[in-house]
Formats: sequence, structure tokens, C-alpha cells
Amino acid sequence: MTAAEQLLALAAEYWEFRLREYPTVAHDVGDARYRRLLFRESIADHDRRAAEASGFLARLARVPLEAIEGRDRHSHRLLARELDSLVTHHRFASHLRPLMFPESPDVSIAFALQRTAIRDRADAEDYLARLATLPRYLEQRRERLLAGAAVGHRLPRVLLPRVCASVEAHLGAPDEHSAWHRPFALLPPDDERFAAARARLPRLIADELRPAYARWRDLLRGDYAAHCRDSIGLRDEPEGEAYYAFLARDYTTTADTPAEIHATGLAEVARIRAAMESVADRAGFAGDLAGLRRHLAEDPRFYAKTKEELRERLEVLAKRIERRIPEFFGRIPRMTYGIESIPEAQSAQLPAAYAQPNPPSRLSAGVFWVTGLPDRCPAQMHVPLTLHEAWPGHLMHIALLQEMDDLPAFRRYGMMGYTAYIEGWALYCEQLGHDFGLYEDPIAHYGQLEMEMWRAVRLVVDTGIHVLGWSRDAAIAYMTEHLTLPGPTIEAEVDRYIGMPAQALAYKVGELKIRGLRERAARTLGSRFDLRALHDALSEVGPVTLELLEEHVQAWIDGQQARAA
Repeated sequence: MTAAEQLLALAAEYWEFRLREYPTVAHDVGDARYRRLLFRESIADHDRRAAEASGFLARLARVPLEAIEGRDRHSHRLLARELDSLVTHHRFASHLRPLMFPESPDVSIAFALQRTAIRDRADAEDYLARLATLPRYLEQRRERLLAGAAVGHRLPRVLLPRVCASVEAHLGAPDEHSAWHRPFALLPPDDERFAAARARLPRLIADELRPAYARWRDLLRGDYAAHCRDSIGLRDEPEGEAYYAFLARDYTTTADTPAEIHATGLAEVARIRAAMESVADRAGFAGDLAGLRRHLAEDPRFYAKTKEELRERLEVLAKRIERRIPEFFGRIPRMTYGIESIPEAQSAQLPAAYAQPNPPSRLSAGVFWVTGLPDRCPAQMHVPLTLHEAWPGHLMHIALLQEMDDLPAFRRYGMMGYTAYIEGWALYCEQLGHDFGLYEDPIAHYGQLEMEMWRAVRLVVDTGIHVLGWSRDAAIAYMTEHLTLPGPTIEAEVDRYIGMPAQALAYKVGELKIRGLRERAARTLGSRFDLRALHDALSEVGPVTLELLEEHVQAWIDGQQARAA
């Protein structure tokens, strides 16, 4: 067996491991073997996974990288990275750390259920079986939470009300509007194939799901509250500084240190601030950026009156953008998407918008979810948000990656492990609004800069909290100084950085890399530069680290030069 064949066999075995250990991944790709499970999340599950990953790493080390060529070399390096990341997360006891905002257990459940497609009676029965596993999942999370607290891993107290409010939102929703019922709500109400399952669902909700969620809420409000800490930075956790440095590398897929990332953030904030001041001059607020911000914050014309009006505005905008897509992209996915409003009860705990990619099984479309609270999404945010979350951002990009059937499955479906590439692309897409002609109005241009500033201040605030010891008030003040976002949005963002350390670093780091590669290609190729072809090159490599992305684009540039010679 050649080295390449050994690698592909090991990659296939690793993919089987992922399907077995993460049933939601199996659901998404249409693998029916684990369709009656949702999560394997006990302490023993995490211990087993780390041990198996160590075994995979040892076997991969015996496959010589130098004997492999082309895309397979990427696969070797990426497989090594993923396995090492899994092992290192376990060494730092990630599974015992209370990473519960914004991705608390109830949020993870709701996101998984939103991707459920029921097509026949068997699907409906399997769905009820999955719901019946949720009390055990919440019990496993309880065990992990308390085991972590026993060794010093504690939730920042400031996040506890948000975590509890999220659970309360599910408990307070009527059955017919609950996350548990949603897959049935999409079915014809008079279809007899689903009558038996529909009849059993209310009893399952009443007897098992609501009590399980209530026990989880009571734990958080009761015994666990005494284990929370008043500090907010990861540096106050066991091995906190080393763990944060690892997370920064893992999310950004670079070797940049937290200090270097903080410095990059400060430089970007200064650059974007200067651009904002120039736009304020064009908008009639010469020398008065604060005046422009007050105008945007206080003028009711910049806010939709209802969630329906907000959603409809974005639907119209999305169609305008889609019309221009073929001018800038040769590769366009076959999958579609829709736009829906986030339920109001959950909107307060969630960002202004987010993308729910279509599952690889292609059984349902992607969804561009928009806040149900219109004051969280002023008009100047509409263009960059749509470009970021829908097309050509997340929903288009991820659909394209899922169609790359020449990649090993762990790469084709594993894009969520490459946040800097995925989120960097979406942030880069916000700037494509200039190429699309969507930012000619100075207010619209300011909105793009505001969104870019949002990602730049993350580099400063996230590292400030977890490395430099910033308080929550200091972080909120810094963001308020540089952004027009409503106060509740800024507070929720700061709490997100507290609860999910380093994840927010990936956006700007990835965007800077992609933008830099575009500038390099344009500078090197001159009149031969083709933006459409570059965009295809950026997506055809598949989910990768920023280092591999740079290698791929440089090879593309070299190829373009050779063909022109």
C-alpha cells in the first residue's frame, strides 16, 4: 500500500470515528446508523475520544509526508492538526470547563433540532427517540459541570443569568412553538403518516423534556451558583494563560501570540477609525464622528418597526445581491437558503443574525436567521450582515465546500474546525459590497466600517479580558467608544467573549489573511488579475488552515504567471 493509500485509509477510519462519536455529524451527512442519538457527552466519552485520537496520531506519524503529493499532503497535515487539537483540548480539560455561553446545552440542542428533516414515519419515530435521549444528555452535562467545579473550573458569575434565561425561554415556550416541536411544525398537519408520533410528542415533552430542562435550570440557580467565580478572565482558571494561548492558535490556525493579536487589533482599530472619520465628512458630519453615531442611533428611520419588516427588508436585499453573484464567482452551489426570524424570547441571548448551513444530506435548505428584536439590527448593518451570513458568505461558501466530493469526508464536512478560514471568508465578503456597488451611500459605507470595527475591537477586548485582566465594564466602555451598536448588543458581545474565549479572534485574523492574498495577487498579476478566478481559487482548496490557504493561493498566482509567460 502506498503512503497516499495509507493516508486515505486512515482518513476514512478517522471519519468513521467522528460519525460514531458525534451523532449530529452523522445526521447532517445523512448516515442513518446513529439516527436515534444526538450527543455522546459524558466524561467517559471524552476520555475515550482523546485516547483514540492519540492512537490515530501515532499511526499517522508512520505515514511519511514526504512520500505524498498534491491535495493529499494537505489532508495529512490537516488530519494531524485535528487529532492534535482533540488531544490537547482533553489535556487542558476543555470538557470540564463551563463553556456555556453562548453555546449552552439547550442552545446546542435547539441548533441540532433545527436541522432535522422528517420525511416519513420512520424519521418521525427516530426523532422522538432522539428527543428521549435529551434528559440523559443534560445529566451528563451536570456531571461534567460539577466535576469541573471540583478541580477549579468555574463559570464567570456574570454569565449565569444569561444561561438561565436561555433555559427559561425554552421552558416558557408553548409546546407548538418549542424547539422540540419545530420539525413537526414544518409538516402538513393532516398527514396521517405522522399522526401517531404527533400524538406521543406532547406527553414526551410534559413527562421528560420539561422536567429535565427544569432540573438543569434549578441546578444552575441553586447548587452550582455557589461554584461561580466573580472574575471573568480565563487567566484566573487553572492553566488559564496556557489554555488561552492554545485556543488562540487553535481558532486562528496561526502561531500568533495573544500579545501579537492584541497589537494587531489596536492597529486595525486606528486604521478603521480614520476611515470612519472620512466617511463622516462625506455624510455631512465633518469633524464630528460622534454626531454621525448619535444620528444613526437615534433616528427611527434606521430601524424596522417589526421583526416581519426587518426580515422582508433583508429578503429584498438578498435577492439584489444574488443577481450579481455570477459576475464575481464561477463556482456557485446548487443548494438554496431562506430567511427566518429568530423567536423573540431567544433573540435577547443571540447575535443580530447567524447562518444555519444546509446539512450535507441536502434534506433541508440553509437558513439566514435574523433577530426578532429590530432595534438590535439598524439599517446600516443590513448589507454587511447579509453578505456575511447568506451569499456569498457562510451559506454559499459552506454549500460549495460540501459539494467537494473529491476531498476526504473529514475535510469536506469538517469546515467548523477552521474558524479563521470560514469566518475570515465571511468578513471578507462584507467588503465585497464595495465591488458590488452597495456602499456608495456614505451611511451604507459607514455600516460596513462599523461591522469591520466590531471584529477589530474583538482582538483588543478578547485578549484584554483573558490576558490583560480587563474588567467587564472596561470591555463594554472600549466597545462603546468605538461602535454605534446598541448597549444591550455590546453587553451581549462582551459576555460572548467572556464565555467563549479566543473564538472571536478568528474573524479578523482570517479576513486580514484573505484580503492580503487578494492584494498580493492583484499586485503580482497586474492587468492579468481576475477577481472571479481568485474567488474560485480561495474556495476550491476546501477548509484549511491559513498557512495552507496562503500556500495554495501562492501556487495559483505562480500558475497564472506561468500561463502568461
